[in-house]
Order: sequence, then C-alpha cells, then structure tokens
Amino acid sequence: MRPHRTVVAVLGALALVTALPTSASAANGTLHYVNVNGDDFSTDNPVNGECFLLVSGAVHVDNGTDTTATVFADHGCEDPLGPPLAPHTARDFGAPVPHSVMFN
Repeated sequence: MRPHRTVVAVLGALALVTALPTSASAANGTLHYVNVNGDDFSTDNPVNGECFLLVSGAVHVDNGTDTTATVFADHGCEDPLGPPLAPHTARDFGAPVPHSVMFN
C-alpha cells in the first residue's frame, strides 16, 4: 500500500509543477522616446511580443533594452517603419513617425 501512495504523491507533485503558468519573457532595460510634442516617455522591461503604443508618435526612440525593438508606422504593430532597432541603439524619425513598438 505504501508504494502506491508514494507513486500517487509523486504524480500529483509532477502534475502541479507542469501546470504552473510560464512567465512571459521581457526585455531587460528601458525604452525611452520623445513624442512629436516634445514629451518624454519610457517603458521599463517591456514584454516581448506585446504591442506598445507610442503616444502621439515618436520623433526619437532610444532602445535601452537588451532586445531588438521594431517600430511601426501604425498603432497596431503591423506596418514596420525601417529596420529594427538593435539593443542599446537610438534613432531619430521624421515623417512618418512610429506610433507603436514591439520587442522580439
């Protein structure tokens, strides 16, 4: 009877461990940007694969994270605007300006 209880306990513990949700990965660092009105904004440790809006559009984006960032001309991260921003790089934008960003 005892070996049966041990097996049940081990299987129960295994089921609990495998059922735990996995945490979403995030870029480490901060994305800073200046919008078309000259206002400064930042986002710390943004979640990879999530679309972030750039309020009023950005004229300067500084990717201070350890992850590549792709900026988009639209608000829904569907129309890429130029090549992606490598980690720890910055870029100025004229017309059109990016309105959203996603980390890969």
